[in-house]
Amino acid sequence: MPGFATYGLLAAAIALEIFATSMLQRSEQFTRLVPTALMGLGYALSFYLLSQVLRTMPLGIAYAIWSGLGVVAVAVIGRFVFAQAIDLAGIIGITLIVAGVIVINLFSASATH
Repeated sequence: MPGFATYGLLAAAIALEIFATSMLQRSEQFTRLVPTALMGLGYALSFYLLSQVLRTMPLGIAYAIWSGLGVVAVAVIGRFVFAQAIDLAGIIGITLIVAGVIVINLFSASATH
């Protein structure tokens, strides 16, 4: 069963993925050096931490949590930091993603090795 350390690594991997994706927006299609470099570093560290999570958590579950929470956070950042609109269909979809992550964590026996 994944422990506190596994979820800590997963949280750090998610945070780094969110940071990297935000830097992707700031890189302006790779025309700005510092955001582009930070994006690459963020993604590399995120994937490294995700690979460590896979020692105790199945790939499908880890990736569902990593990508699902990343999508939600990036959508919120897009709305409030980058002033990008989210319509009703987007809100419904994001809500379903959150519900899926909750169901996986609370009810899935697959969340353990």
